[in-house]
Amino acid sequence: MTKNSSQPAGAARTARLALVGDRSPDVVSHSRVPLLLEALAERDRLVLDAYWIPSEDAAADPAAVRGFDAVWVLPGSPYRSEAGVLAAIRTAREEGIPFLGTCGGFQHALLEYARHVCGLAQVAHAENDPDAEDFLIEPLACSLVGHEAAVVIEPGSLAQSVTGAERTVERYFCAYGPTRHLDTLRAHGLRFSGHDEDGHVRIAELPGHPFFLATLFQPELSGDGSRPHAVVRALARAAVEHATRAARQPV
Repeated sequence: MTKNSSQPAGAARTARLALVGDRSPDVVSHSRVPLLLEALAERDRLVLDAYWIPSEDAAADPAAVRGFDAVWVLPGSPYRSEAGVLAAIRTAREEGIPFLGTCGGFQHALLEYARHVCGLAQVAHAENDPDAEDFLIEPLACSLVGHEAAVVIEPGSLAQSVTGAERTVERYFCAYGPTRHLDTLRAHGLRFSGHDEDGHVRIAELPGHPFFLATLFQPELSGDGSRPHAVVRALARAAVEHATRAARQPV
């Protein structure tokens, strides 16, 4: 999707959201998206024009998410194309496009950062490459599939400003998480701003980026979908702000 070159500078336009993942009726998170978009429009007056981008399409065109106002990498791993998901995340990170990664999106956001910022070119995701020698993402000691658990959020973080809380209870549906190289990711600027009560990483963010947040939990599963989670609302607000700024720029 490309910007409309006939649109006059300053004209309002609907914020565009790229939903990256392999859409499936069997993934509950995917079925929640239409409900959340409707609720954002009706409850919060945050209107988003959303497009699904399959991981293989993102692989075929590394700039597939360029021109969007936000990128959300949704659950549903293993993705058909790891490379496509990583390319979409890299574009959002490098070009300042608001980004949210949930569950598999969280895992791949860390993988992209490790490979392209930290120089850990060989680190792998065990679900995608079980025979690799160096894992960043591995099976959790205790699976979180279907679980709810507390998350402790660091004061002064983006996550804390978004949620308005320093402790929250969130829903999970995942069996993989980060294990190694976390100190290296921290040293290169990634902030781990949320942990479970045992200290395991549950939220990551990127200071200096307009909006870059990744959660191992799935905020899209909060409630019944009629009241979007604060993290989802924050992404929508960031998308609208990005669209407003883009409309002010000369064509």
